[in-house]
Parts: sequence; structure tokens; C-alpha cells
Amino acid sequence: MTANLPGPSGAAMLDAIAAANVRFVAAVPDIVTSDGLLWPLSRDGRFRLIRLCKEDEGVSICTGLAFTGHRAVLMMQQTGLMDSLNAIRAIAVEYRQPVCMVVGMQGKEPEVRVRDSARYGVRIVPPILDVMGIEHIEIEGPGDEAALTAAIERAYREERPVVALIGRTVQ
Repeated sequence: MTANLPGPSGAAMLDAIAAANVRFVAAVPDIVTSDGLLWPLSRDGRFRLIRLCKEDEGVSICTGLAFTGHRAVLMMQQTGLMDSLNAIRAIAVEYRQPVCMVVGMQGKEPEVRVRDSARYGVRIVPPILDVMGIEHIEIEGPGDEAALTAAIERAYREERPVVALIGRTVQ
């Protein structure tokens, strides 16, 4: 039996992203964030949604926007993150680019941390990010959303990627 734990607030996440002066969001829909975050974002006048075919193209788009003085966030599921590791390595890590990723952890049990998941495709994500030297935060429930603003600000200030792992369905 899984716990009925509340997920993070989509409205609070949108406010946190806007507070970091992000105006562009490149995204591939995922089951964890779509209903509570991506669809409301698509109707929110503060943001311009860039619909992607593949997650790795979002790495280049977000980097190009950074070069023109615009802030962006890349939204995807952890399977897309794994598919994009080479682009993230080459562009965001080696060339020190502020690629900010919001990653839905599809299949993660709500009552455990990402590292403790019984699902292999979930629990391997933090160690891979650690090896790559990519900062990551976990957004699990109400109140965690505020950490997103500071993480995005650090990424742009320090010119490095950051990943927000979304461990519960966004409300």
C-alpha cells in the first residue's frame, strides 16, 4: 500500500520559476508534471512554451536562449534525461552552460526518496548526476517548490546545469 502523500503545487512551481526570471520553457510532456504544471504553464502569460520532439534538442535550445540573455527551463521525464546525457555532458557540463532541468520521476514511489526507489530507472538518476558533477534538488511535496528559484539562480550565476527531480505528481 502506498501513502497518499500530496505532491508539490504546480502554481507554486510556476511562481518559483517566474521568480528566477525564466520566460521560456522547453518541454516534452511527462506523466508526473503534465496535468499540474505543464498544461497550466501553457496557458500562463508569463511563459513561452517551446514544444520539443526530443529532450536533447531542449539542451541546445536552452543554451541558445542563455547566449541571448534569456532564461529557460527544460521539462522532461527521467527517461528523457537519460536519453539526453551526452548532450548534457557536452553542452551543459563541459561548456559550463546554465541548463536548468525539471525532471518528473515517473514510477517513483511517493513515500521514498529518489535514491531509495525500488525502481532501477529511478534510483540510478542521482548517482549519475553526482558522477557528472550536476547539482540536483528533490521536490517532493508542498513547500519544496521554493528551492527551485534558488537552484535556477545558482545555475545562471555559476554557469552550470541543475536538475530538479520531481518525485510526486504535481498538483
